[in-house]
Amino acid sequence: MSGIVNTAQAQAWNGYEGEQWAAHDDRYDAVNSGFNEYLLEAAGIGERDRILDIGCGNGQLTRLAAGRAPHGYATGVDLSAPMLARARARAAAEAVPNVTFEQGDVQVHPFQEGAFDVAVSRFGVMFFADPVAAFANIRRALRRAGRLGFVSLTELTGTDLGTVFDAMAPYLPRPTGADGSGPTSLADPARIRRLLADAGFQEITCTRVEADQIWGRDVPDAVEFLTGWGPVRYHMTQVDPEAAAHARDALTTALGTFAQPEAVRLRGTAWLVTAAAP
Repeated sequence: MSGIVNTAQAQAWNGYEGEQWAAHDDRYDAVNSGFNEYLLEAAGIGERDRILDIGCGNGQLTRLAAGRAPHGYATGVDLSAPMLARARARAAAEAVPNVTFEQGDVQVHPFQEGAFDVAVSRFGVMFFADPVAAFANIRRALRRAGRLGFVSLTELTGTDLGTVFDAMAPYLPRPTGADGSGPTSLADPARIRRLLADAGFQEITCTRVEADQIWGRDVPDAVEFLTGWGPVRYHMTQVDPEAAAHARDALTTALGTFAQPEAVRLRGTAWLVTAAAP
C-alpha cells in the first residue's frame, strides 16, 4: 500500500465503516447505482480505454466501466481493504477479466504519469484532505486530453435525504455534518470549478442530475440499514438512550412518507462533473 496522508479516512474505511459497506455492498449499490449511467455516458469510455476509478469502494462502477472497454482495462483504487476484498470477489464471481484493484490514497498514490485515458468516481472524491493535491495527482495520471468524470452530492437541504435527516435533528446532529462539509464538501459548483482549475483541469462542467435511491424493502428494513450506517450509528451512540430512541422513531416516521409497495425509495440528487486534462 502506498503512503497515506488522509489518515482519518483510512482509519474509518479500514474499520467499522469499511466493513459495514463491504458487508452490505448490494444495499449501497441499490442506493447509488441510479447514477451509474449518467457517469458512464459522460465519461465517454471507448473500447480500448484505460480507466481509473477513484474511491472505487466495492467496485460496481469499476466493473461496469471495464465492460465498456473490452480491449482496455479498469483499475479501482480505494483506502478500504474490506471493500477492495469485496470488489475483487465480485469481479471474480462476475468473470470480469480486465479489472484490477489497488489499495492507496489517491492524493499521493504513485500513479504512472499518463497511464489512464479516463478517470471516474461515484461519490468517492468528497473526502480528500487536500482536494487540489488529489485532483492534481489524478490529472498527472491522465494522458494529454484525458477525461475526468465524477458525481458528488449536492447540498442536502431541500432534498429527500435532507428531509429524513432533518426529522432526526431535534435529537442528534445531522450525521453528514453541515452542508458544504464532509460528504457535501463538493456541493457547490463554484467550488468544484475552482478546485479543478487549480489542479490544472480545463473544460469543467457541472450538471445537476437525479436518480431513485432504494434504502430498504420496507420501512423497518430501511431504518435498520440507515441506523447501521457509520455516521448515524456514531451519533446515536453519543446521545442518551432516550434521545436515540426518539431519533429512531423520527426516522421511522420520515421514511414512512417515502414507502412504496416494493421499496422505500428516495429521490437522490448529485452534481455530474466532467473535465479534461490539458
